[in-house]
Amino acid sequence: MSNNAGNTLIALIGGVAIGAGLGVLFAPAKGDKTRAKIKDGYKEAKADLDYKYQGLSEEMKTKLKSAKFDLDSSYEDLLSNMSDKTEEVISFLEIKLADLKEQNGKFKK
Repeated sequence: MSNNAGNTLIALIGGVAIGAGLGVLFAPAKGDKTRAKIKDGYKEAKADLDYKYQGLSEEMKTKLKSAKFDLDSSYEDLLSNMSDKTEEVISFLEIKLADLKEQNGKFKK
């Protein structure tokens, strides 16, 4: 979970706890009505957290899939470039070998 999402979650939980405490202290209603309100508030906060969690979860899955695709693509590009460079090196070495054979042939005469 990102730091910003973690801070939001902590702030939300803290707000729910403070709100519930103040509600109990200043509630003009009977205890059972106050407890019902707190329970409803808890359920709403839980539903909100579940919704945010699902959103963050989907966002992370999307980012991970994208990162995997980028990594696979980069790996394929690297292999392709290595193959091209290997062919260039082999061609260069074949030319140098032919030159050396030619020079060696001149020395033998």
